[in-house]
Formats: sequence, C-alpha cells, structure tokens
Amino acid sequence: MYYSRSLKDVWLSASKHFPVLLLTGSRQVGKTTFLKHICPAGRTYVTLDDPSTRALAQEDGGLFMKRFTPPILIDEIQYAPNLLPYIKMEADSSSKKGQFWLTGSQQFLMMKGISETLAGRVAIINLLGFSQRERERSNLDIEPFISEKKNLTARLSFAKKPSLKKMYKNIWLGSFPALIAGAAKNRELYYSSYLQTYLQRDVRDLAQVGNERAFIKFIRACAARTGQLLNLADLAKDTDISIPTAKNWLSILMASFQIFLLQPYHNNITKRLIKTPKLYFLDTGLCSYLTEWNSPQTLEAGAMSGAIFETWVFSEILKSYWHRGLEPLIYYYRDKDKKEIDFIIEANQKLYPIEVKKSTTIKKEWGREFSVLSKFKKGTGKGIVICMAEKMLPLDDKNDAVPVTIL
Repeated sequence: MYYSRSLKDVWLSASKHFPVLLLTGSRQVGKTTFLKHICPAGRTYVTLDDPSTRALAQEDGGLFMKRFTPPILIDEIQYAPNLLPYIKMEADSSSKKGQFWLTGSQQFLMMKGISETLAGRVAIINLLGFSQRERERSNLDIEPFISEKKNLTARLSFAKKPSLKKMYKNIWLGSFPALIAGAAKNRELYYSSYLQTYLQRDVRDLAQVGNERAFIKFIRACAARTGQLLNLADLAKDTDISIPTAKNWLSILMASFQIFLLQPYHNNITKRLIKTPKLYFLDTGLCSYLTEWNSPQTLEAGAMSGAIFETWVFSEILKSYWHRGLEPLIYYYRDKDKKEIDFIIEANQKLYPIEVKKSTTIKKEWGREFSVLSKFKKGTGKGIVICMAEKMLPLDDKNDAVPVTIL
C-alpha cells in the first residue's frame, strides 16, 4: 500500500524551476518509493547501490553520463560524488529543468568537497519518515506548524481526542514506512537489520569508522540522551572514546539524519544564555529500540517517557517544514537562571514559544516562562503548551494549552 507524502507538490514545482533536485534523508524513509511513484514516464532510473553501476560512476563519470542520459533519477548519489561536476556540465549545457533527480542518505552540505559544485542549480529537500499527517493519510496540505491563530484553528479542525496508549504505540513503533505500511512485520528484526545496513553502508563504507562495537555503544548513549543538552565529554566517557572521536561520530549521526542538534536562541542582548545545543533523535522508534524499551507500555511508564514524548513532538514540527521543502528557524531557550522553553519558532518577526508536557491536567503555571522572551527586540507570538488535553484551553490572555493531536 502506497502512502502519499506531503512533499509531492513541492517537489514537482521545484522540478519546473531547477535543473537538479536532490532528495536527502536517512535510509529507508521512502525516498526512492516516493520519487518512483511520482516519476513521469521516460525518466531513466539507476541506483548506485548496484556494485557494477557504482564502479562505473566512480571510475568513469563521463561514460556513465553517456550511458544514462537525462531525464534521470540517480539513487544514492553519495556513493559517487565525483559525478556532480558532470551533472553540472550537463545542467549548464541545457535550459531544460528537472533533468536530474538525485537521492542521498547523507546531508548534501556534509559531503566532502562538493557543497559548492551545484550551487544555484540544485534544490535540496529533506525527507524523514512518515509524519503523523502522512501516517493518518489526511490533511497533507496543511501549512507548516506555527502557534498562530490561523494555523492552530486549521489544525484543531482535524485534531482527535488524544489517546496515551495510541500515542506511545506510534512513538515506540517509529516512522519508517516499512513498519507503518506493514511490509516489515517484526519491529525488532527490522531495527536490527536497519542498524546492520547503516553500519555497513554509512558508517564503515562512507565514514570509515573502524570500531563498530564502540560506535553502536555511542549511538545507544546518544539515544539515551535524546531531549537533553549535548555533553560531549559525558558521551565520550560513557563510550570509552576520546572527545575528538565523539565529535566526529556525532557529525556522522547528523550527516546521516539519525540525530538533530537543536541550537539555543540567543543574541547579543544578554550573556546569561546557555549556548550548548540539545540532542534529538529523529526517529522515536529507533531511539526506543536502541534504549531497549520492549513495549509501548514500558516506554510510557519508564524514565524516558517525557523525553521521548518531547522528541516525537520535535520531529513532527520539523517534518511539517521539511516535508514542505522549508527550513524552519527553530530553537530552544535556557538561561543560567534555569528558565527554559522547549522550542521557539522564529517567524513573521516574532518568537513563538512552545512547551511540551505529557499531561492531561492543565496547570496554571504553564507558560509563565514565556515572558522571558520580552527582553528580546522581536515581538512574542502566541505561546502554547502541547499536551494530552482533549481540546484547546486558555492558560492566560495570550497563551493556550493545545492537544498533541494538532500535529
């Protein structure tokens, strides 16, 4: 069964304006399935996962381009970055748009030596696993999430009564299409195989990490810290590696879309702000697997329950932008007085504060720390607390509690 993606219209529109389009995202999030589904007749498909095709691309880019002519879909371009200058020449020699559709399992800007090769010629779009909208196959055209009245009103029109049981089942299962669509029946076997593929193709082949056992220990340590401030020294100590190695391995996880480092919001007005990023896993199912929660029930009742709930909310907000071809200005806030706001979205010359609470009971003190944003020059937009409430309820004259099902 095919699940439609929010990205469809954005991708097809970009294909009319750019000669090259690159779809990036972690392995098995549905990049190839999506592009093949919307691909018009006459476009050649070639994958660099095939050893002989990859060898040709790596050893003789010119011959490769003569053998596989545009319009073309090239899968897993990270295996042959040397093809990009040839793609650039082809793009420059023709006025046709959308001639090259590329996919990659690594962030384009982190591919060594090629970040500027296609500057001005390529549209780079990120894809993660299914969003909640895609999972439910409804309201795929909803605008990216922001806590302003029009957006919230549109989302409240389809928001269902939250179910803690269903919420944690979704969080525990994760967002990979094979698990949701039913192609993979056994969750544990799926994630075990996923890790082996990831280790072999991204960690060993591309990043040349030699100590795979230590790397698995490192990725597990990162998963256990989702939603927390990044502490490289702590990660290195727990994994018995050096801090430089921990920094390098963290960049590998970022480049392959396993984690996201959320930067703090700050400017030059105050020096009392924490400037350390927060670490978030991008798939809560993989995160739960790595931290060995063997059921949705144990996950919901366990020590990571709040952090994994916050992680899921963050990934949904991020998907609402990435799956519309947009890059959000999203941060967190924390100062040395320990005042903290989970997320801040910067838009329309305003700062929109968002807190996340895994609670059905509304508390009067929720949202009080949003007032710390008044010291910044930008205006403060509507603040919200995303929680398990059944409907939107006011916290005060400016801030509201909203059900998590608006995502």
